[in-house]
Amino acid sequence: MTNFATKTTLAGVLALSTAFGAQAETFRWAGNTDPQTMDPHAVNSAPVLGFLNNVYEGLVRRGKDMAIEPALATSWEPIGNGEGWRFNLRQGVKFHGGEDFTAEDVLFSYQRASGPSADTSSWFSPVSDVKVVDDFTIDIMTKAPNPIFPDSIANWMIMDSGWAEANDVVAPTKEGENHATLNANGTAAFMLTERQPGLRTVLTPFDGWWGEAEHNVTEAVFTPIQNSATAVAALLSGDVDMINPVPIQDASRLSGDANVKVIQGIEARVIMLGVPHAADTLKYGTDAGQPNPFKDVRVRKAVASAINVPAILQTIMRGNAEPANQLVSPAMRGYTENLGATNGAAVGDAKALLAEAGYADGFSFGLKCPNDRYLNDEAVCQAVVGMLAQIGLDAQLEAMPVRNYWPELREDNFDMYLLGWSPGTFDAEHPIRFLASTPNAEKKLGSWNFGDYSNARVDALLPMIQSEIDDAKRQAMLDEVATILKDEQAYVPLYVQPLVWGARSNIELTQRPDNFFILRWVSVN
Repeated sequence: MTNFATKTTLAGVLALSTAFGAQAETFRWAGNTDPQTMDPHAVNSAPVLGFLNNVYEGLVRRGKDMAIEPALATSWEPIGNGEGWRFNLRQGVKFHGGEDFTAEDVLFSYQRASGPSADTSSWFSPVSDVKVVDDFTIDIMTKAPNPIFPDSIANWMIMDSGWAEANDVVAPTKEGENHATLNANGTAAFMLTERQPGLRTVLTPFDGWWGEAEHNVTEAVFTPIQNSATAVAALLSGDVDMINPVPIQDASRLSGDANVKVIQGIEARVIMLGVPHAADTLKYGTDAGQPNPFKDVRVRKAVASAINVPAILQTIMRGNAEPANQLVSPAMRGYTENLGATNGAAVGDAKALLAEAGYADGFSFGLKCPNDRYLNDEAVCQAVVGMLAQIGLDAQLEAMPVRNYWPELREDNFDMYLLGWSPGTFDAEHPIRFLASTPNAEKKLGSWNFGDYSNARVDALLPMIQSEIDDAKRQAMLDEVATILKDEQAYVPLYVQPLVWGARSNIELTQRPDNFFILRWVSVN
């Protein structure tokens, strides 16, 4: 399906900017991915959560330095001997619709965000119960001591229970539409005033916000522009004030323009390939219907050996990314040191592994990839296709907008897929819970483990990792999991994605390593 973003031209961007006026406090920015929904519990992805952090708030939030700080809770403390956490709520907070914020909204938002139709349910796998103590005190009980729990809910956003009930959105929908997919009623610094998916989204400041404004934005207009050349042209001409991402190949050219600045960093996101561990047969390619070769670890290791990650980083990322050998980057808490070399560039080894597994002549399969989600995502997948061809693997690539991509993965419509993961807690426990735990809806585990990877030892270690307060013992368990995932080639880690934003020279903003763009830190000078 073609949406507006794929057809946007520079003339279209000009028309949009003209429509919204040229006053200095109007801030216009563009990205290659339109948020899939305005529902904060429906889709657990950075484009959705990052955008909605401007509209909704949680009990806690991350500051400019990524540290946890108070938001709708002013303080929190552990209950008893690791039984849970008590959150003391901020008083006098209003939702954008004028409703009062109380503990009942927190309880409702827990029930909604942890429910079976919520994509955020895995966040609450450690939770046993939530109790309202009074209007401004709430206890979140955990199944075991959980010292990192406050960090784990920085992106859990609170909805008004009355608004949700009145608009029949008590439960979220991942793929369909309801009132909450196009409308919002949060407590944050900005209100949603217009939403046209694929076209534009408009936010305006909330005069009743409890916090102190650090911005001078009177109107913020987001335009999805999938074509990178169009986005760069719009930035250079001043028709938008900021773009994310800047195409790697254009970064140096933009840096040479006095009216533009390039903001670069390293994102907390590992880009990887996933495969179906449990599927009986292949679904795509000329070998569709044949037994699934990816069940064999030797085939998975052959894929990892064949992909020349340094070449991808040099040619596609222009040296702006770092290779990865596990599901988190070295900047994350719990990163495993001395895990071994990264994968890739060993074609001879890869062919030998395939021959040993009985696939000396290779096979054909389907590779699914987004074309508007990660930096140069389709180009990376095209490179992977070429590298796998060198060992006789015929990867038939299908690239698509992320709006269509996630439903395909959730329906198991893939033989191999590209995925990026940024741990919301900045801790190595996070991808274990979401990507490496055996999928279990009742336990709220493995919700993004599309390939159904399963290892009993990993499943046993996870709750121990979550509850261990001794750093050395905890790290030893994280190291064990990282080793298992590497030995079994559960995924094929490729690289840590770079952050490259572009802004007009009169714009002041903050770039965080989670790639969340926070409007309350923007100044138009």
